[in-house]
Amino acid sequence: MTDTRDEVARLTADVVLFARTPDTGPRVLLIRRGWPPFEGRWALPGGHVDLGETTEAAAVRELAEETGIRIGTPLALSGVYADPGRDPRGRYVTFAYTCQVGRVIPAVAADDATAARWFPVTDVLAEPGLLAFDHHTIVTDALQRGVW
Repeated sequence: MTDTRDEVARLTADVVLFARTPDTGPRVLLIRRGWPPFEGRWALPGGHVDLGETTEAAAVRELAEETGIRIGTPLALSGVYADPGRDPRGRYVTFAYTCQVGRVIPAVAADDATAARWFPVTDVLAEPGLLAFDHHTIVTDALQRGVW
């Protein structure tokens, strides 16, 4: 049996940002990770919650830092993900937020993202191995909860 008395949980926040596009259907914004774990894989914009910061503020900040996108629309909490094995670095609990914008907003990769791109939701759903961590589940859950 593993001794978990000294286990530390770290808080993160992720953003599932959807855009409506009349010609290609809904899209979701992803970033390519520049660091391990999952270096080079696509993921939702997100990251660590800083001391004294709310999870929603962290989500807004991380979205801006990694993609250059600053949104004025409030985010909606779409789920909390805390499975022990969801991150190979240890125990990470993420608060996933979602938002819908009326168009594809240009994104510029920055911070620890090497690329930022809008993917058709149908492509993301069809390829579970495309996304790092449990982000395929997070996107699927956001859609099932009626966010889109």
